[in-house]
Amino acid sequence: MTDTAAPAQNTGPRISGAFHRLLAFSGLIALVVVFSLASPNFMQTQNVLAILQATSVNGVLAIAATLVIITGGIDLSVGTLMTFCAVIAGVLLTYLGLPLPVGVVGAILAGVCCGLVSGVVVAKLKVPPFIATLGMMLILKGLSLVISSTKPIYFNDTPGFTQISSGSIVGSIFPALPIPNGVLILFGVALLAAFVLTKTALGRYTFALGSNEEAVRLSGVNVDRWKIAVYAAAGGICGVAGLLIASRLNSAQPALGQGYELDAIAAVVIGGTSLAGGRGTILGTLIGALIISVLANGLRILSVPQEWQTVVTGAIIILAVYADILRRRSL
Repeated sequence: MTDTAAPAQNTGPRISGAFHRLLAFSGLIALVVVFSLASPNFMQTQNVLAILQATSVNGVLAIAATLVIITGGIDLSVGTLMTFCAVIAGVLLTYLGLPLPVGVVGAILAGVCCGLVSGVVVAKLKVPPFIATLGMMLILKGLSLVISSTKPIYFNDTPGFTQISSGSIVGSIFPALPIPNGVLILFGVALLAAFVLTKTALGRYTFALGSNEEAVRLSGVNVDRWKIAVYAAAGGICGVAGLLIASRLNSAQPALGQGYELDAIAAVVIGGTSLAGGRGTILGTLIGALIISVLANGLRILSVPQEWQTVVTGAIIILAVYADILRRRSL
């Protein structure tokens, strides 16, 4: 008689993707309550709008990072790509004097092209995503400085540009709700990305690539093409982020951008997207981005030194990654 070993039982703690998102949302609510009790200034209208305004840029970048991370990759260039797209908008609108719609489309197309290049390097040249996007980050940082001659490009002569982020269509209709346009754009990008992930072939293959790329390849799917498409889509979203931050500052700052990728990836991880790929939601990413913004704003209002703000954010990221590890162990 042969003995068959029973499968090992995982007796450790388990956490599901839905529970991870619920935990993140509960954490967001807890932060709001704590900071509201600690300072009466936290829930003032202007401060809430400032939080939403800050979330709009990081949230859009985090959505771009989410697409790539779900495939099992990583994109370290989202911050400098955002800056590069802002500089391209400055060149088209300020230097060349082209109409506003041309500048907007040009900035987004610049993001798509850069994402396309990163995707080709990863998919065709088989360079690991970490290295490929690290190289792209440095390239874009240098190009932004070269194109702008290391000087900010201002949009003072482009009517309506600052309204992209800081204006309020809702506020013009309902004065009591002066929600910035940048926030509306964030939710618009989020809805579009969620639709793509859940209702289109690109979304299905994005999850499939992160779950088991080799199985997808053996089933006859052109894996490289879909992977390149994901990076290109993420690049286009970074172009939107570039327009938002340039509109908010009324200038393209060529030295800005590096470091934004850390907040974006942190938002993705806190929101429950697995760094191993194959799992993630746009809703979770939005919650993660709000947590980052609320935490930074609240600690600043409480006069917590910047260095301790960084320590707290790092600790939260570690806890979020540990939760992801627990979730994967339970599968």
